[in-house]
Amino acid sequence: MARMKFLCDADRCIECNACVTACKNENEVPWGINRRRVVTIDDGKPGERSVSMACMHCTDAPCASVCPVDCFFTTADSVVLHSKDLCIGCGYCFYACPFGAPQYPRLGNFGTRGKMDKCTYCAGGPDPQNTAANYEQYGSDRLIEGKLPLCAEMCSTKSLLAGDGEIIAQIYKERVSKRGYGSGAWGWQTAYRETIAS
Repeated sequence: MARMKFLCDADRCIECNACVTACKNENEVPWGINRRRVVTIDDGKPGERSVSMACMHCTDAPCASVCPVDCFFTTADSVVLHSKDLCIGCGYCFYACPFGAPQYPRLGNFGTRGKMDKCTYCAGGPDPQNTAANYEQYGSDRLIEGKLPLCAEMCSTKSLLAGDGEIIAQIYKERVSKRGYGSGAWGWQTAYRETIAS
């Protein structure tokens, strides 16, 4: 079975936010929550880079290891999901995640912010059937339809790649060899604890 991964090629991202908009529209994410966001480093300076960030669906997900109620689980495709029925909204996952992926759905005092929300890799939620209740809580299940996450499909420069990790690594290697340098696949080593071999 494929090991689904994300890769953002920082040399290609133009900060258009199409990935953010696609995610919000496809999953009907509430106002104030961004499951995906674009972060610009050294904005306006030489060497400026933009990176599309969301849950990287880590191999050894730190959010899952700190959750006191074990609401996180990994699918057969290696997508890290969580159960909103089990989540107590403690926020430990938010602090443990190196990518800042889990988020509260509302602002307010502790205990009033609700249960955590995060990128689902467009794989829906814990219910294997794409039911209306599952869609309401978790959003679209594009994987069951044989599609990739819409954020990656809408990326105009193909900076954001999603799919089988081996294929994505090969695409990135080809890009690096053609341009003669590599800035590093952003977040790859942190999330998957491996490098993209030359």
